Amino acid sequence: MGCLKGCVIIIIIILIPFLCWMESVDGIGANWGTQSSHPLPPETVVKLLRDNGIQKVKLFDADYGSLRALGGSGIEVMVGIPNDMLATMASSMKAAEKWVSKNVSDHVNNGNVNIRYVAVGNEPFLSTYNGTFLKSTYPALQNIQAALIKAGLATKVKVTVPQNADVYESSTGAPSGGDFRADIHDFMIKITKFLNDNGSPFTVNIYPFISLYINPNFPVEYAFFDGNATPVNDGGTTYTNVFDANYDTLVWALQKNGFANMGIIVGEIGWPSDGDRNANNQYAQRFMQGFMTHIAGNKGTPMRTGPLDVYLFSLIDEDDKSIQPGNFERHWGVFYYDGQPKYSLNLGTTNSGALIPASNVRYLQKKWCVMKDSAKLDDPSIAQSVSYACALGDCTSLGYGTSCGDLDARGNISYAFNSYYQKNDQADEACKFPNVSMVTKEDPSTRTCRFEIMIEPYFAGVDRLIGSVGSLVAGLVLFLALVL
Repeated sequence: MGCLKGCVIIIIIILIPFLCWMESVDGIGANWGTQSSHPLPPETVVKLLRDNGIQKVKLFDADYGSLRALGGSGIEVMVGIPNDMLATMASSMKAAEKWVSKNVSDHVNNGNVNIRYVAVGNEPFLSTYNGTFLKSTYPALQNIQAALIKAGLATKVKVTVPQNADVYESSTGAPSGGDFRADIHDFMIKITKFLNDNGSPFTVNIYPFISLYINPNFPVEYAFFDGNATPVNDGGTTYTNVFDANYDTLVWALQKNGFANMGIIVGEIGWPSDGDRNANNQYAQRFMQGFMTHIAGNKGTPMRTGPLDVYLFSLIDEDDKSIQPGNFERHWGVFYYDGQPKYSLNLGTTNSGALIPASNVRYLQKKWCVMKDSAKLDDPSIAQSVSYACALGDCTSLGYGTSCGDLDARGNISYAFNSYYQKNDQADEACKFPNVSMVTKEDPSTRTCRFEIMIEPYFAGVDRLIGSVGSLVAGLVLFLALVL
């Protein structure tokens, strides 16, 4: 008993750093995308969120199954209105009211879903959209806000417009030169003023990886948080990483236009793990853990001190995402498609200090579709077979610098066949590439390349099941027409 007091003091001293870390990352968020051929059941994903202490989730739509599963979880939710719906919301107040009633009011009032934000569009002013959504975003925002007011939810649920960081730029190359992009300046001021007047935040997506991807001369160390980069001096303020510099460029842009105290949400930040030479588990782990450590002290950035409001991008890989921006698009998750962690990551929200995998995941049988041993590489049907398999499967892990970049020619062909086979639930017909494929129970994976076994399909409804089978049949008819 004599050392009890002293022992307690020692224990408290030991725990102080851990307790401070836990407090500092309270409320970390994650993006939950659903563009997957075999998504995990929504209930499994919600449990994954809760097990990992993730208290906020950002959706890209208002999927009924996802929202129903989030009911009663206490997790804060941001629902989204896709860009292709902006014109409808902009032109019809009735459509906006109907959308809010179905996708917000019903879930809040009857499903106990903690919806806190409605994201009106997703990066609608992205320069590559060539102005497609410039004129519809602001009136859509106004109508959704009016619909929330009419529904009596405007004090609880706030509107926002997630923007890509390309909506602002710096005339000097330093944060203090920040302002909204000249060609959209008036649109940005309108939207930002409206958000500010309604107590809504400015949401921005920041991607240091993209800086490295589009510019091979970008200083690699400046993308990370290790302090190894050559510092950038901005009038006496020092920046050692591109995230702080990018964030503060926005702070300067807001300040210059009269919104100095406006709240900011980082809607997306992350690092992909495959599909490019700079996208791998090592860099992803280094970036994500570096970022979590960077924000843990609640010190913020040089221009905006205090805790940051952040949604990590993303929770789970999505194998049906468009790869137009790059093959890495399908590999942003901190978890693989099956909810298994990719790498060590301490979010500061679990007792173990590690990511907790999804539970009770059900897999298909342990079998793979590969190139037949007797098949020859010069078989004229192989090129068409691989092209077909990759078009309808997922070959983004093949190529220079990727996780499967060390495969030989036969390995590449087998990977393509297996991807198509697994995506089609290991259907016998999906491994019948003429005379060149076979099913094996011997795992063809290598040290770095994972030949996946798909999880059992989750069907939200009969229509999806019929659509899946119909797609396979139609695809096989097309393929046979090509090779025969």
